[in-house]
Amino acid sequence: MAALAATGSPTQLPEILMASRSLQSLVPSISLVAALGAALASTTAFASGDPAANAATTEKCFGVAKAGQNGCAAGPGTSCAGSSKKDFAGNAWKQVPKGTCTTLVSARSQTGHGQLLAFKEVSPGEKR
Repeated sequence: MAALAATGSPTQLPEILMASRSLQSLVPSISLVAALGAALASTTAFASGDPAANAATTEKCFGVAKAGQNGCAAGPGTSCAGSSKKDFAGNAWKQVPKGTCTTLVSARSQTGHGQLLAFKEVSPGEKR
């Protein structure tokens, strides 16, 4: 009845009730959008390769990046992200989850795996 008193007309009551129901049906959708936004923000923070933002959960791993997929300022011959010209370059790094670097394959590393520091490359297939 408060709606009736606020509108002053009994013919507007159904319109007010319908508008209220429409808004109520949007609440779950808005909550879902907010949750997806938060998930995307955390994924973007990891994907950004920003070492400061990911220092507790990620590490630089040398020798595992494919050509053009290295992190920024990789070393001589690279100027910034995506500038490495060859796969598995010993001076090119990629941000990876902490503790996984030395388990990743590197065709140019002397150990055959990623390294936590830049390294001198061996030719693919060369004896290690």
